[in-house]
Amino acid sequence: MILNRRNFLVLAGSTIGAVTLGACQASGDNITTTESETNVAQNTGFFKLPPLPYSYDALEPHIDARTMQIHHDRHHAAYVKNLNDAIAKYPNLKGQTVEQLLRNMDNVPQDIRTTVRNNGGGHYNHSMFWEIMTPNGGGEPTGEIATAINTAFGNFAEFKRLFNQSGTRRFGSGWVWLVRNPDGKVGVMSTANQDSPLMEGKYPIMGNDVWEHAYYLKYQNRRADYLDAWWNTLNWDEINKRFAASA
Repeated sequence: MILNRRNFLVLAGSTIGAVTLGACQASGDNITTTESETNVAQNTGFFKLPPLPYSYDALEPHIDARTMQIHHDRHHAAYVKNLNDAIAKYPNLKGQTVEQLLRNMDNVPQDIRTTVRNNGGGHYNHSMFWEIMTPNGGGEPTGEIATAINTAFGNFAEFKRLFNQSGTRRFGSGWVWLVRNPDGKVGVMSTANQDSPLMEGKYPIMGNDVWEHAYYLKYQNRRADYLDAWWNTLNWDEINKRFAASA
């Protein structure tokens, strides 16, 4: 078969597209969800996509509207859809919360375990993420979480430094967390990909998403700048509720 230049370019483009699509699917972070697919994720299946508790632009200038829209409507929606597709194979799992699934990963059937880990973690982590941010947020913590932070780290400034450092040093994609450990004390940790501290027997009180999709449109490769700006969005009332629930 003799290929002319035009046919060669068409075939080459098709091959590159197929390889790229395969790489995106393998990453577990497929953002090709359309608006109609988002609606499906919201309205069907055992797990639901929670609505944002504020408008897309409510966290500007710290997090831009376009990032919020893509992050919620595509990334989070895809995690919900993939999780529902996985557990549809095992009706006995539909009575469990995503927290129960993540705490007991060894009880999840082997053939869907990785899917549940990635997408169940993505669903749980992001559901928390939207709630612990708020318009006109930020400032220093108050209430019991402030006491816990001061006891564990000495002061808020030191906690913030360690938290940002952990987020900056997370290689590749992942999260940085303030967790309550099994001994009741709080600490800072980071996890890879969409892993949750729940998988290690720890309770995530608050966490920041350091995947590039969370900040790249506005901050490009300046993750440290994103981490600094994020503190201006925090909802300390909600974080205090999570701290109380972790006891």
